[in-house]
Amino acid sequence: MKFEKTEVFNFEGALRGMRNPMNSWDKSDSKDEYEEHAGYVVEKFVIGKNDMELAQRLIKAGEPHRKFLRQIFVSVDITAPIYWWKEFDTYKVGTVANSTSTMHKLASTPITIDCFEMDDFQDFYDLKNMYTSELMAFWAELITRLENLRKKYNETKDKRYWKELIRLLPESFLQTRTITMNYENILNMVKYRENHKLTEWSISFMEWVKSLPYANEFIFINNK
Repeated sequence: MKFEKTEVFNFEGALRGMRNPMNSWDKSDSKDEYEEHAGYVVEKFVIGKNDMELAQRLIKAGEPHRKFLRQIFVSVDITAPIYWWKEFDTYKVGTVANSTSTMHKLASTPITIDCFEMDDFQDFYDLKNMYTSELMAFWAELITRLENLRKKYNETKDKRYWKELIRLLPESFLQTRTITMNYENILNMVKYRENHKLTEWSISFMEWVKSLPYANEFIFINNK
């Protein structure tokens, strides 16, 4: 599972709007800071003490009061197995996605073990029992059969081969989607998935979330 090309934006706009209900813009103390890295000037938005205290009070007050989180936007390319995407799709409100297409492009490239989610397959090696070798043999046969169907379809253009390829494709098949969502979406995902038995949620997703700007202060605030 991979998270690539992450972009986070509109902190300034979100915090400015956060102060609209009380007309307290004069108390805002966040600002842009500039740092030089390798000859380039990098702009960084730094949240001040006053804005941070108000933001955290609103977050703790509950969803109706933390509307500013919906205006902190995140764009990211996520490569994940189909079984993970099925659970992610329960969070459709406020999220937008463009995905790679198995319908159009599945037959265009070879099917190999790298096409599937195998991040924690090493756990089976650690068991050192017969089940490990049985699983390895099963995967080898499955991938061979899927690749043969793909080749047959490309040779004959007979859609029956393509239909069987789609029908037999495991849910561990990796798909990439470009996702746009906001900090409110992510806060809810953390709330309900942080201790999920799928390591794609409890480890991979959580590690990515922790890498986001102000994740501890805004998203994991209730864990403190």
